[in-house]
Amino acid sequence: MLKDNQLKTALICGVSGQDGAFLTDFLLKKNYQIIGTSRDAQVGYFGNLKKLGLFEKIKLASMAPNDFRSVLEVLKKHRPDEIYFLAGQSSVGLSFEQPMETLESISVGCLNILEAIRFLELKTKFYNAGSSECFGDTLGKGSDLSTPFTPRSPYAVAKSTAHWLTANYRESYGLFACTGVLFNHESYLRPERFVTQKIISAVVRISQGSTEKLSLGNINISRDWGWAPEYVEAMWLMLQNKKAEDFIICTGETNTLETFVKFAFEHFNLNYKDYMIINEDFIRPNEILVSYGDPKKAFETLGWKAQTKIKDIIVKMIEYKKQ
Repeated sequence: MLKDNQLKTALICGVSGQDGAFLTDFLLKKNYQIIGTSRDAQVGYFGNLKKLGLFEKIKLASMAPNDFRSVLEVLKKHRPDEIYFLAGQSSVGLSFEQPMETLESISVGCLNILEAIRFLELKTKFYNAGSSECFGDTLGKGSDLSTPFTPRSPYAVAKSTAHWLTANYRESYGLFACTGVLFNHESYLRPERFVTQKIISAVVRISQGSTEKLSLGNINISRDWGWAPEYVEAMWLMLQNKKAEDFIICTGETNTLETFVKFAFEHFNLNYKDYMIINEDFIRPNEILVSYGDPKKAFETLGWKAQTKIKDIIVKMIEYKKQ
């Protein structure tokens, strides 16, 4: 049940995803009332909220972000203090197969919420979930907010559009609107279509006697992997900042996918080379080879710093999977 002394209302679009569930947990501990949206709240999948024991602690609202009238009605009814836009098609790989759905769910969804805030003249603070994918291939260099966007997937194009829409509404209409450019952040709530969870799940099964092989694409790519529960705190901190600004949220370190696989198998004293095969079908078009960011601004302005690094992330994911 909701408590009578809750002070702020947060509307979380994408409440059923990894970040939405961890953000819900974080904000409930800060005494927020949570409105979680789904296209159809009566039949939506809320497995992650249920895993964390949060489903009964929030209110649900049906809202289609790509339908302006739907967005307008929900914002008019609830008039939230904060909105976290985490919704939209979230897979880079799938975006090549569903480019229209990806672009519409992310960029049009973001635009509709911003326009509804402006139209209703709300004082709502808005957080947009950006992505390091917007930077594209930086030729091995770390990314900061001065790094040009060179998106290399429909997903990255959509996230880039939402990023600049957020900046435009901030600068043109004075909205408190900001984007968190998050680099890869993982947890045990990731579905298996994400490569990190695919790896962890296969490694655990193999450690328990499965004779399968872990099939992967390009294992030479490098990513900046962080721990998702820490990253949702950064989202909240951005909306508590004195002014609306964009931030890069990352660890500042990069590791190859091969290193991730190696560490996961080493947890069980196994040699990954004995259990892994390369499948060219999994190699994406326009793959980004190296990706990592500069977290300096987040630390200096928000006091936020990633604490959990790759080995600890792997251990946490393995221990949950073994339960």
